[in-house]
Amino acid sequence: MAECGASGSGSSGDSLDKSITLPPDEIFRNLENAKRFAIDIGGSLTKLAYYSTVQHKVARVRSFESSGRDTEQDHEPPYEISVQEEVTARLHFVKFENTYIEACLDFIKDHLVNTETKVIQATGGGAYKFKDLIEEKLRLKVDKEDVMTCLIKGCNFVLRNIPHEAFAYQKDSDPEFRFQTNHPDIFPYLLVNIGSGVSIVKVETEDRFEWVGGSSIGGGTFWGLGALLTKTKKFDELLHLASKGQHTSVDMLVRDVYGGAHQTLGLSGDLIASSFGKSAAADKEFSKEDMAKSLLHMISNDIGQLACLYAKLHCLDRVYFGGFFIRGHPVTMRTITYSINFFSKGEVQALFLRHEGYLGAIGAFLKGAEQDNPNQYSWGENYAGSSGLMSSSPELCPTQRVRSGTFDLLEMDRLERPLANLPLLLDPSSYVPDTVDLTDDALARKYWLTCFEEALDGVVKRAVASQPGSVDAAERAEKFRQKYWRKLQTLRHQPFAYGTLTVRSLLDTREHCLNEFNFPDPYSKVKQKENGVALKCFPRVIRCLDALGWEERQLALVKGLLAGNVFDWGAKAVSDVLESDPQFGFEEAKSKLQERPWLVDSYGKWLQRLKGPPHKCALIFADNSGIDVILGVFPFVRELLSRGTEVILACNSGPALNDVTYCESLIVAERIAAMDPVVHSALKEERLLLMQTGSSSPCLDLSRLDKGLAVLVRERGADLVVIEGMGRAVHTNYYAALRCESLKLAVIKNSWLAERLGGRLFSVIFKYEVPAE
Repeated sequence: MAECGASGSGSSGDSLDKSITLPPDEIFRNLENAKRFAIDIGGSLTKLAYYSTVQHKVARVRSFESSGRDTEQDHEPPYEISVQEEVTARLHFVKFENTYIEACLDFIKDHLVNTETKVIQATGGGAYKFKDLIEEKLRLKVDKEDVMTCLIKGCNFVLRNIPHEAFAYQKDSDPEFRFQTNHPDIFPYLLVNIGSGVSIVKVETEDRFEWVGGSSIGGGTFWGLGALLTKTKKFDELLHLASKGQHTSVDMLVRDVYGGAHQTLGLSGDLIASSFGKSAAADKEFSKEDMAKSLLHMISNDIGQLACLYAKLHCLDRVYFGGFFIRGHPVTMRTITYSINFFSKGEVQALFLRHEGYLGAIGAFLKGAEQDNPNQYSWGENYAGSSGLMSSSPELCPTQRVRSGTFDLLEMDRLERPLANLPLLLDPSSYVPDTVDLTDDALARKYWLTCFEEALDGVVKRAVASQPGSVDAAERAEKFRQKYWRKLQTLRHQPFAYGTLTVRSLLDTREHCLNEFNFPDPYSKVKQKENGVALKCFPRVIRCLDALGWEERQLALVKGLLAGNVFDWGAKAVSDVLESDPQFGFEEAKSKLQERPWLVDSYGKWLQRLKGPPHKCALIFADNSGIDVILGVFPFVRELLSRGTEVILACNSGPALNDVTYCESLIVAERIAAMDPVVHSALKEERLLLMQTGSSSPCLDLSRLDKGLAVLVRERGADLVVIEGMGRAVHTNYYAALRCESLKLAVIKNSWLAERLGGRLFSVIFKYEVPAE
């Protein structure tokens, strides 16, 4: 992930500063490097999109051989580390009320330095109204884009690139959001856009969609009739009134018409028989709240039934709702969800989008950037620069629901390589990477949030220590601490802010925040030292293994894998030991392991399999640098190679904690090959291939892997997947179902988690699974 440059403040930002709680340069981040713009202006909200190039630091490793230095001396590390500047691409989206538009345009104008375009793509009804203002302020020509095309392009983009984008709304749940697993094929679907009226669009491919229906009764109807009934002119205030009302005071229910006889008809007495039905015969005045609630039910039920009918007509079960009528308001989502469920008898699901307010701006930007083909890349949400989804509690009034003075942010980073599903997933559409949903599990959520808070001092200390020559490292580390702390507090109150809350998302958010403040790899020197020590031990470990009988060697190899996995600086129980006892090594780690039978123990089944024919190709996801990969993984790889199995060793593309990266693995493999003929010949003959995962996380999402890795797995016919480590095999993928044999192994280095799983600290997971015939 990338670091944001800080924009300077200009005089025209002063008026903006007084209106909001965040400094303007924290809203319009990296503006001096903005290259291209798009804007979506609705009736009350403006959504600005811009593309920027972001300079950030990356830690690079290089073998001394390639730089001409001698590495034979014992004191030499196995490679050198250099910190370099790298330029990456980022998309920024900022949402704000139209009342701020002139001040925002002034601020942008004063900070534009490197823009490459003379045109700004614009969509939405307000694009006409503000056309002259935009052209005057930014000196960019406004190029108007079709509203519906932009919405579809934006919807496709977020569904494809943000894993937890879509959610269902469940009224009585805590929290009320239920995020959906993205289907690998997002098409076809129905998009119901509720603006002033309702447009219903069937989307079949990236570029093929058709308007199939609609209604003049939409958000404008609710707003207009609501204003006449309640004298309330503001849309959000009208919704707030509705959240406090009782529609039964105004609506005629089934039981009001049929009395007790409704049961013989198979109808619930609480169903609305006639919206506003009681108002004709009643002499009393109705409250504004009750009338607003009745009106909201009437329009939402009508839209829900219409959407349901079109979904059934076109045989679609995925219906996404968007438009200003939704805007994350709980009462609206609740009534639409109820209506869809009722009329479809549960066969069609109403789905909403975390970023539905940005769809038009995203689509307009993509239209303007078509020559760069942005869809050929994969993109990832930058949690460090994004606001996240807000609480939709109906008890909060509109002024309490705003954030940062009504400003809302989303940032997307372009990933270096396109991502794809692992072809070996049994059912990609039902695959869920994470083992525990902290959004649901309040006890686990409280524990892990506290755990990450308590670990923060250690992370800050490690970040500063990783850059001893930097004069501002302590200052940047403190800024990291404050930002990540704020994120954790947000997640305590809004656990759904970035989708389903998991240990993985907490780790990823921390990595994003570290990168933002130029700490690309805080453990680089730790890994360098540990790799050097482990490489010196490799020949002795191999000699000891080769001296064992076949069956004894298989158990020793597995114990070596597990002992290596103990060396995880991300686990406090381990980092405390490693910091207090520098001599703690491979043999000491073996002594820490739980004795057999292990907590999860399929070793006997695995041993029997090894007595059969060799696997064709094994895909191994490595975890930690140092002892783990060198003394644990590589001896295991060597044994598989000796059996005639090809091996694909997959390591992280970018750094996370002390996990081994792809670039480090290349150097480690090169050094091992110089010592071991089995590894040497396998590398030379391409029976051992080193690949990158496309990830920079301590966990593993098998639905977002490097596309090159996915292609290679298919080409080589991989029939065994080995996943090691607590992050990859326990926090994620513990329940992942594959179409081939799999080994999931880890040492539990967290006492709370061990107790939850029925074990104790350093309990062993060795899970060998064979798919059902």
